[in-house]
Amino acid sequence: MKRRDFLAKAGIGALAAGGVLAGCSKQGESTGSPGPAPAKAETIHWKMVTSWPKNFPGLGTGADFLAETINALSGGRLQVRVFAAGELVPPFEIFDAVSQGTAEMGHSAAYYWKGKVEAAQFFTSVPFGMNAQETNAWLRHGGGLELWRELYAPFGLIPFAVGNTGVQMGGWFNREIRSLEDIKGLKMRTPGFGAEVLGRAGGVPVNLPGSEIFTALQTGAIDAVEWVGPYNDLAFGLHRAARFYYWPGWQETSAVLEGLVNRKAYEALPKDLQAVVEAACRVANAEMLSEYTARSFEALDRLVNEHGAVLRRYPDGVLDGLRRISAEVVADLAARDPGARKVHESYAAFQQRVAAWHDIGERAVYDLRPARG
Repeated sequence: MKRRDFLAKAGIGALAAGGVLAGCSKQGESTGSPGPAPAKAETIHWKMVTSWPKNFPGLGTGADFLAETINALSGGRLQVRVFAAGELVPPFEIFDAVSQGTAEMGHSAAYYWKGKVEAAQFFTSVPFGMNAQETNAWLRHGGGLELWRELYAPFGLIPFAVGNTGVQMGGWFNREIRSLEDIKGLKMRTPGFGAEVLGRAGGVPVNLPGSEIFTALQTGAIDAVEWVGPYNDLAFGLHRAARFYYWPGWQETSAVLEGLVNRKAYEALPKDLQAVVEAACRVANAEMLSEYTARSFEALDRLVNEHGAVLRRYPDGVLDGLRRISAEVVADLAARDPGARKVHESYAAFQQRVAAWHDIGERAVYDLRPARG
């Protein structure tokens, strides 16, 4: 079912439900003069600010889909208007804008707020960590969401998972990476834990919003960039600014997209509209992962076979070194930050437990598949 078809059906369902309730209220009434007409339900208007360029595939359109789903499921009672990066606030000011009530909602990624809440990075991605399926399980059924909300409570924010890109790529480079020595001095756009790991490996991490990365790479302001993966990298034309396309995406084995909601605005909603927001976030979360899974292999084929991108796997020695440094980075944060320690312990324990199942489940199935070609 296409997005528009789903939303139309959902909207009709919400309106139909309202009609059924209205009809039920009339059953058993006398045939005398009708009473006063019921008051029209108030329409509530929210603003959603995002970190993404307007209509950008997957991320920007994911924010649009979330807003449209809320509008439809509420029968139009809660209407959300989306503002792309820079239209109302800059892309890296979403956290403050929603916390302060400039907007009721935000759509971004939690690792952008490491300067405010270092432990927030766990709720986007952890290097060499869980995949999207495992991360969603931790959030919904392993206590992760409760820890996330506990972390944001002092800021008057309620976080939701509203999407996931799945595993990302390792990045675009203008030179080959044969050893950790090749990372020294490398200026690379990468956020979150990945940036800290890169820095400890001798590189120079640079955090840029999506709208600026192509120009920075093309002009040589940076030497490499890690953005998302084939679907979004093709949309930005990164293959026109760099040649070598590295995998695996050790730094983001999954990437949760974050929906921020101002707590006061949320608590002011009727209970049924609070449930609509919750349900819409769950729908958007599942929809985005499905979209990225479907679009990424198509985009990768185009990048390689139409545009000449050169795929390279990180050498084992590089991955071993990055894995060691990643463990140090996460352990150091947990040692100095009690909130981060609590989240890390929960995340690491869940990853270890779920791996026992996935080693004989998902991974075993991958090994059983017929050879491609």
